[in-house]
Amino acid sequence: MNFENKVVLITGASSGIGKALAFGLAKENCKLILIARRIELLEKLIYQLPKTGNQSLVIKCDVSKKEEVISAYSEIRNRFGGVDVAVLNSGTGHTVTVKNYNSRFAEEAFGANVFGIVYWVEQLLPDLIKKKEGIIAGVSSLADNRGFSGSGFYCASKAAASIYLEGLRIELKSYGIKVITVRPGFVNTPMTANNKYRMPYLMEPGRAADIIIDGIKNGKRVIQFPWQMVLLTRLAGILPGSFYEWLAGNSKFK
Repeated sequence: MNFENKVVLITGASSGIGKALAFGLAKENCKLILIARRIELLEKLIYQLPKTGNQSLVIKCDVSKKEEVISAYSEIRNRFGGVDVAVLNSGTGHTVTVKNYNSRFAEEAFGANVFGIVYWVEQLLPDLIKKKEGIIAGVSSLADNRGFSGSGFYCASKAAASIYLEGLRIELKSYGIKVITVRPGFVNTPMTANNKYRMPYLMEPGRAADIIIDGIKNGKRVIQFPWQMVLLTRLAGILPGSFYEWLAGNSKFK
């Protein structure tokens, strides 16, 4: 996979992994489309990137709102004709316990983490199927395998995203379209900065972006990192339910 002259879409590009991906992919001589709610941050970012200018486009879009995604893709088609690689990275999450329980947090999590992928795929598919090629990389999380205390909405939304992407990957293979599931562990972003617990093997966003870009280039179906957290979450995934609940309930990381 070579990014040169490809049209690459990044959602959630104003900060964190998305911003780091923008810097990394700008070096690949591709045409970048940067999507986020905070347009003022995108407009600052675009001037910091190497090799930008006519090769780049920034669009204000809340990915949890279908009408905004439709409008954004219409603008992309008018400018570039379509997208070759879509990195659907937008995401959100809050620590929600019984003390601050509010369904609004669930709506936000599923809106960005699940429907933020679904709405974009809905727009991308007709053009990708027509040309019988393209890449859709959806960012999920290593937290997709169990329900972690205080992160139920987040974990559930990421589990939904991972399962959705897996089914899509199987179906789109015959159309020449590659679907990649990206499963990061803890990454130092504005979202994780709000976490009050220790985050093992915390990674900087630049390193995470490098791993994702290399994984796309190398044709991986699942990109997951760091390996230590991949191993730990796999072990957590095979624990009997009762033992896992006891262990999580008595964990100093909860």
